[in-house]
Amino acid sequence: MSRVGKQPIKIAAGIKVSIADGLVKVEGPKGKLSHQLPRGVTATVDKDQVVVTPQPELSIKAPALHGLTRTLIHNMVHGVSTGFTKELDIVGVGYRATAKGQVLTLNVGFSHPIDFTLPTGIAGKVEGNTHLVLNGADKELLGMVAAKIRGFRPPEPYQGKGIKYTNEKIIRKQGKAAGAK
Repeated sequence: MSRVGKQPIKIAAGIKVSIADGLVKVEGPKGKLSHQLPRGVTATVDKDQVVVTPQPELSIKAPALHGLTRTLIHNMVHGVSTGFTKELDIVGVGYRATAKGQVLTLNVGFSHPIDFTLPTGIAGKVEGNTHLVLNGADKELLGMVAAKIRGFRPPEPYQGKGIKYTNEKIIRKQGKAAGAK
């Protein structure tokens, strides 16, 4: 059995978890999330905790999905109670971003600005024209949106220009040596 999967998930006050027909629904102050349990993995709610158990007799892959399923449900419970945050930095001369409602406009060195509409459940704000903060309850969706925004202009290794995660370390290359023959 998985060490991660064995741990029960504690449910905080104000969070409602319901499990029916293999569908886990979690509701809280930050929103509602749901997840379909894989075949061979079951979850039960006991008082103020959720317990995930594998059933290897139903599926060979059940033990492998045990810890993953527990982590996904834990992320749902954490997301609807406190939420998740991803921060991106825009580095480069003239590179900037603006947010207007759910539309993010990025000027990152192309001949035209990029208008990116944030999906429902994700909120974004721009601080100081170059620092982007994304918030949401769904960790998976938040990570995919942040990766998509970073993908518009990934950081390049010579000058470090582009869109990068705030805590990301860019490995720099030296470049061409001057005067070498």
